[in-house]
Amino acid sequence: MELKNTIWIEKYRPQKFSDIKGQEKIVERVEALVKLKNIPHMLFSGPAGVGKSTISLVIAKELYGEAWHQNFLELNGSDDRGIETIRGIIKDYARVKPMGDFPFKIILLDEADALTKDAQHALRRTMETYAQTTRFLLSCNFSSKIIDPILSRCTVFRFKPLEDKNIKEIIKNIEKTEKITVAEDAVKALINISEGDCRKLENTLQSCAAIDNNITEDLVYSLISAARPKEVKEILEIALKGDFLTAREKLLDTMLKYGLSGLDIIKQMQKEIWSLSIEDNKKIYLIDKCGDIEFRIVEGSDEFVQLESFLANVISVNK
Repeated sequence: MELKNTIWIEKYRPQKFSDIKGQEKIVERVEALVKLKNIPHMLFSGPAGVGKSTISLVIAKELYGEAWHQNFLELNGSDDRGIETIRGIIKDYARVKPMGDFPFKIILLDEADALTKDAQHALRRTMETYAQTTRFLLSCNFSSKIIDPILSRCTVFRFKPLEDKNIKEIIKNIEKTEKITVAEDAVKALINISEGDCRKLENTLQSCAAIDNNITEDLVYSLISAARPKEVKEILEIALKGDFLTAREKLLDTMLKYGLSGLDIIKQMQKEIWSLSIEDNKKIYLIDKCGDIEFRIVEGSDEFVQLESFLANVISVNK
């Protein structure tokens, strides 16, 4: 393929508001503010890969045109999370007037929820002092980690995971542009794996396309080292029938086949519990047990012992 080494995340990054998928209400509100040429400080909150950083870049390009690089600074809160960054790089950039005939510059602070509390308090003061020359766009996964004084100074936009129809639209666009073929079952697998994360979708799809132009469900699951949902469900169904040894053997074989950790398999089991043919109260009981098992594994317990314990709980719900 001609574009095997191309980073699809950048290649398919939206260049204008109409290109952004799955966030129509937010796009409509932001676009209206941009048309006024006077945006407020903004906070974009939501899961990864849904367009938070992208919409910030589109805002800059719509406001400044070809000169957007000169009036736009992008920093990552995970890399530059201390108070020195706020007092140094950000403050120095904010105090300088914008280039050209523009009323303000833009600072994008990605992963702002990774900033320390001291850094956030320093940022609040900087936002206040240089409001005439600089607008701040903050992006985070969890707005609860942002201090209230910053939240009160920003217009908050809450992003949602992309819906299945948006994921399908993106896949069809890539399929057409890159001249690859994505089977229907592979599309379902990509939707299941991406969980509304466009960045994860494009990375997975590009990795598959580097191996074969005809992308199948088998290729997708083998590449990302995840068990098929039907295999995980089969383990649970065997356990529900009371056959502990067979369920245990099938579980270990599946983990070895795909190279899964205990955390990987327990998360997949949690998803498949809802599709089991048992009463709702039993599903709730097993979901609760999934939480206990995940916590114990994270805390350092032996994952195989914990997974056997979970299988024992699955068997006990039908007795």
